[in-house]
Amino acid sequence: MTQSHTRLLILLIALLTISAAFAEPADVEIAAEKPSKSKREKIPPSDGYYKGREIAVTMHFTGADWLTRESRDREEDCTTMLAALGVKPGQTVCDMGCGNGFYSIKLAEMVGKDGKVLAVDIQPQMLSLLKLRAKAAKIKNIKPLLGTFVDPKLPDGAVDLILLVDVYHEFSHPEQMLAAMRKSLKPGGRLALVEFREEDPAVPIKPLHKMSKQQILKEIPPNGFKLVEQFDKLPWQHLMFFERDDATAKDAAEKLEKSQK
Repeated sequence: MTQSHTRLLILLIALLTISAAFAEPADVEIAAEKPSKSKREKIPPSDGYYKGREIAVTMHFTGADWLTRESRDREEDCTTMLAALGVKPGQTVCDMGCGNGFYSIKLAEMVGKDGKVLAVDIQPQMLSLLKLRAKAAKIKNIKPLLGTFVDPKLPDGAVDLILLVDVYHEFSHPEQMLAAMRKSLKPGGRLALVEFREEDPAVPIKPLHKMSKQQILKEIPPNGFKLVEQFDKLPWQHLMFFERDDATAKDAAEKLEKSQK
C-alpha cells in the first residue's frame, strides 16, 4: 500500500468515527428533520441588541463538556434549582436550549414514564449528544426538537413548564421566541427563567452572559408574561417564574401563596 493510500484510509476511518459518534439512537424519538429549502423560515435580521442589552453568541456544541462538568452542581446548586421548579409526574416539560441534555435527563426522571420532556436546541450536534446520553441512561420519554432562531417547534397549549437555564440571553430573536413559548403553554403553565446574576460581581461569568432582574423585567412582561414567583436561594443565578398575562389573578395569587409556605 502506498503512502497516499494509507493517508486516504486513515482519513476515511476518522470520518466514519465522527459520523458514528453523532448517529441518532433508534430508541429515542426524533422530532424534526432538516427542512427543505422551500420550507425554511424567513428569519428576520437581528441587530444584536434587545432593549439595550447586547445579545450573547450561542454556545457552540464543541463546548458542551462544560455543561456536564463535575463542579456544576456544587457551583450552581442544580439540585435545589430542580426542586424549586415544582415538577410533577405526568407533566410535559420543555428544556429550552437543552444542549447535551444535562437537565433533560434529570427532568425526564422527575416527570416519570407518564410525562414527557421536550428538549429543544438549534444545534443538531447538541441533540445528537443528548440522544446518546438518553440511550446510555435508558430514558425514552425525551422528545428532541430541532428549533430555529425564531421558533422552538413546540406544540400549542401543551406544555406545563418551560425551563430556560442560562440560554435566554443568547436568543437572537427574543420577541419571536417568547411569543412561540407563550403560545405553547397550557393554562397556568409557567416559564422558569434561570440566568446568572449581573448584580453580583462575584459570580465568575462573563458580563455578556449575565442578566439583572431589572433587565429581565424590562424584557419578559412586555411580551405577554407576568412575574408570579421568585426563588432567590441559588448561589449564582436568578430563578424567576412567569405565566401568561391572561392567566387569572386568582390563580396567580394562589400559586404565590403556596410557594411562600
